Amino acid sequence: MKKYFIPIMLLFVSVGFAQGKILTKNGKITFEASVPSFEEVKAKNEGVTCVIDTKNGEIACLAMVKSFRFKVALMEEHFNENYIESDKYPKSTFKGKIEGFDASKVTKEGKTYTIKGKLELHGKSKEINITATIKKTADGMSLNSNFTVNTDDFNIDIPSVVSKKLSKKVNVTLDFNLK
Repeated sequence: MKKYFIPIMLLFVSVGFAQGKILTKNGKITFEASVPSFEEVKAKNEGVTCVIDTKNGEIACLAMVKSFRFKVALMEEHFNENYIESDKYPKSTFKGKIEGFDASKVTKEGKTYTIKGKLELHGKSKEINITATIKKTADGMSLNSNFTVNTDDFNIDIPSVVSKKLSKKVNVTLDFNLK
């Protein structure tokens, strides 16, 4: 964790002095890998960092994997130790670009954008395209998105004993309020 502290702090300091960038340190990511007729498999992380450069539409996000919280503590333990291996892969990142983004044209009603970039999770990277709604708020902008990722794309093994209880298609929801 110590080796990530200085780069993360430098990111925050550089963002704080850079004009044209908005950020959040408490963005929300929720994921669900539930299967009908079985116990809900859902977690939320409310400490996600996301930065958008309003001049060119570049976006970068960082989520610490151990910050995902489940309703059932045992699920959280299995998630961290068996599936995502959070000691070995402590963070997930996304770096990309919001296509056609023009901060001056963002309204309170919002507009749908395509975001293209690279998602890194469990030591694997994958190019993804997602759609997101970006709206103007009283103190900045909000970004909301729903998309699906496949566990196979990130070499996340689901043991056969629980494979019928977990979906390989994981629904992800983003809720960021950036200032």
